[in-house]
Amino acid sequence: MVPLPAEALDKLSELQALTGWGQLLFPSIRSSKRCMSENTLNAALRRMGYGGEEMTAHGFRATFSTLANESGLWSADAIERALAHVEGNETRKAYARGAHWDERVRIASWWAGYLQQLADGPKRYATS
Repeated sequence: MVPLPAEALDKLSELQALTGWGQLLFPSIRSSKRCMSENTLNAALRRMGYGGEEMTAHGFRATFSTLANESGLWSADAIERALAHVEGNETRKAYARGAHWDERVRIASWWAGYLQQLADGPKRYATS
């Protein structure tokens, strides 16, 4: 389960207008029954001028993880759950089963707000 803030739901509604009413949000261009591959996103990044050493589709997850951890606002466990990472320590994995749902809802809202600020660009203030 993934918490979706209002901003994400709005974007999904916009996406639906482009991709239709199929089962997949991001269908393959070759078959609506298969999902778009990560390589499709990487190819789009290359066409935008980003080299493989600069950015990859998976790099967006790393960016989220870095910024969420550095913010100091969220527990590392909640961030890892938000990324759907599986605990590597077998003993901890057996006992630490919390979903951290409430915190993940707040993280999703925080991240959506952060991305919206980036999309809006710098604020311009009137000078007196």
